[in-house]
Amino acid sequence: MSVEIKAGEDRYDIVVDGKTAGFLDTRTRPDAVLFLHTEISDDFAGQGLAGKLVKAALDDVRSQGKSVLPYCPYVRSYIAKHREYEDLVPEDKRAEFEL
Repeated sequence: MSVEIKAGEDRYDIVVDGKTAGFLDTRTRPDAVLFLHTEISDDFAGQGLAGKLVKAALDDVRSQGKSVLPYCPYVRSYIAKHREYEDLVPEDKRAEFEL
């Protein structure tokens, strides 16, 4: 199984064996990326792909030197479980996202 993350304009896709398995919708601002919605196709559910997708997207945003506003509940819970990404959420916004 090959897994590929494709960063596009306001979207990250996860591709498995040439098929789009899911996506993460975002909106890019000058200093932050808003994470809005994560979705994995039912055909690919239960394989840990959402976590791989979110991790890759968070790593990409970090490499750009931007912050993250995790409006997507899945992304919020991922950051809560993987505290090494909490620093991407501005300190003054963490309470808003329960982080």
